[in-house]
Amino acid sequence: MVELSTETIVPGSPADQPEPPPQRLFNRELSWLDFNDRVLAVAADEKVPLLERVRFCAIFSNNLDEFFMVRVAGLMGRALAVASLPSADGKTASEALVEIRVRALEMVKAQTELWKNQLQPKLAEAGILIGGVADANEEELAELENKFKDELYPVLTPLAVGSGQPFPYISGLSLSLGLFVRDGATGEERFARVKVPEGLPRFVTVGARHLMIPHEEVIGHFLSYLFPGVEIVERTMFRVTRDADFEVDDEAADLMEAVEVELRRRRFGDVVRLEISDNASPRMLDLLRDAMGVGAEQVYPIEGLLDFADASSLADIDRPELRFEPWAPLTQPRLQSATASDFFSQIRRGDLMVHLPYDSFTSSVEAFVMGSAQDPSVIALKTTVYRTSEKSPVVPALIEAAESGKQSVALVELKARFDEGHNIEWSKRLERAGVHVVHGFPNLKIHAKTILVVRREDGILRRYVHIGTGNYHSATARLYEDFGLFTADPDIAADVAELFNYLTGFSKPVHFRKILVAPFGLRAALKEQIKHVAKAAESGKTAIIRLKLNALTDPELIEALYDASNAGADVRVLVRGISSLRPGVPGMSKNITVRSVLGRFLEHSRVYSFEAGDRLTTYMGSADLMPRNLNERVEVMVPVQDETVRKELSAAFEAGWNDDVFCWQLDSEGRWIRDSKRSPGKLGTGSQEALMLGTKAAYAGKKRKSRKRK
Repeated sequence: MVELSTETIVPGSPADQPEPPPQRLFNRELSWLDFNDRVLAVAADEKVPLLERVRFCAIFSNNLDEFFMVRVAGLMGRALAVASLPSADGKTASEALVEIRVRALEMVKAQTELWKNQLQPKLAEAGILIGGVADANEEELAELENKFKDELYPVLTPLAVGSGQPFPYISGLSLSLGLFVRDGATGEERFARVKVPEGLPRFVTVGARHLMIPHEEVIGHFLSYLFPGVEIVERTMFRVTRDADFEVDDEAADLMEAVEVELRRRRFGDVVRLEISDNASPRMLDLLRDAMGVGAEQVYPIEGLLDFADASSLADIDRPELRFEPWAPLTQPRLQSATASDFFSQIRRGDLMVHLPYDSFTSSVEAFVMGSAQDPSVIALKTTVYRTSEKSPVVPALIEAAESGKQSVALVELKARFDEGHNIEWSKRLERAGVHVVHGFPNLKIHAKTILVVRREDGILRRYVHIGTGNYHSATARLYEDFGLFTADPDIAADVAELFNYLTGFSKPVHFRKILVAPFGLRAALKEQIKHVAKAAESGKTAIIRLKLNALTDPELIEALYDASNAGADVRVLVRGISSLRPGVPGMSKNITVRSVLGRFLEHSRVYSFEAGDRLTTYMGSADLMPRNLNERVEVMVPVQDETVRKELSAAFEAGWNDDVFCWQLDSEGRWIRDSKRSPGKLGTGSQEALMLGTKAAYAGKKRKSRKRK
């Protein structure tokens, strides 16, 4: 008799089946959480200057707020509409939401412990005291009470709920105190809400020690001023996050009016997250949930400070020894001449690249647009406006150009998320000055970063172009890492001119000579470049793909990269944030490596390089490799033709690729593993620090050579 195994295999059972193939894509939202986890890791790094660690903690919170306002809100909509349908990564929206909640709670708990156990004590050691009312001495309490009466009490409004008093509207991301108050004479209890006024500093500072106390604690301590004669039974802090995403009707006749309507609607978007102090009673929690219509899965109990994003003000305290050494951007050597005509002659000499914030935005982009507005030989100035600022030169330059009789055109993207209101104001201001303002299309965002200048020279018209990877925003230009290319190449200039004509007029997209434009063939062109590299690999030739970008989620391009990897190509992806690509899987992505660099500057540039045999093709521009960028936005990628500029881009990529301070590498299971070879106790020299040092040394050398020639 044959003895049967207790593990009898039934045909079709799991034991009889081959291993399932690995999931080909990582979930986009979970990959974003991984990115924010890396931000928190920098905050936890004891070798980073103390106030910079606080800043990264605040950035972590601000990122998370925007993530819930947009991405989680979108997932909730998908979960209601198509709960059973998985996305490209295999997860349904409902499954992703469950995982997001678990991950987000873990991360916020880690942030709270980091603040309580490390950052707050170290700040105290440095003489920066952040505490509560209980930490104040008698003199400080007296000063605190006076400040409350003079600066807070006059602007506070207690709102009770009862007969004829409905539950108040709770604005998104505002801090509130939720209270149960009891009338001692009648025994009646009511819920009341006190909103912490917006626009105030995050902390109240008192005493010779400069003790800083959160505003909500101060208000909570002096509630008797607001509710005299009644008992405060319970008080808790809470905060809601509302759906801030919106879509403009494709058939909207007036785009500005449609966006203004949606902005008003955004204020009343559905609640997607309720943050509440973890000591809130079940009764308080039930009341808030019922009032705002949120489920238990939308509740996020918080042990520490709510709204840590506003604690970014701490990082601005005047203690330079607790921050990164200041960096002053330098003027690109070819742009050190003072006049606009010299600027144009430099561009005619050959393509010129600036690398922000190592190079100066002021002496490059600002000088270009302001010089163009003031130069009598310039007859037209056209530019895109996606995000800008009060101090940006773009708006004043357009106005000055219009007032001096030049053709002045602004493509203002009204749908730039969270800058819609600002851009509406810019549009109105520009129109009043006589600038031709165009708002693009309801179903397409104009995300391209382009400036076109038309200049009369020796009786002919010559066009000059700037194409960038980042916004024309003077503040972010000192914080974001970006590239900008100045060129007078006739074909590129003609392409950009025709793109402007398409966006401002009524015509079909043209066949562009050199630039790649989304949504008109950018994806297809990049797939062709990837195929060229794959064919080179199959022929045993040099085959290298280098991608530097913010996000990589487009399934078609990822599959093309997998094919290139299987052909033997070396694929290197340097991504700041999201990557859905699963690297290092035999038979799928063995030859693909994905790394991510963080640092004092936000890595923001997009550069794509394809090396196939002796042919090297490089593009830079505005497009990340995401379906929204390739399908729903006007993006521009420009070929980098100048050998010197290509070498500069390659050097910048290699600096990031070899970073051993703030670099993480993605493994095949989705884990981001930090790659650090620095000495114990030392911060080390990361890629950004290396680029700062290299820029200083290179430009100093060029200045010395220039003086010798003179």
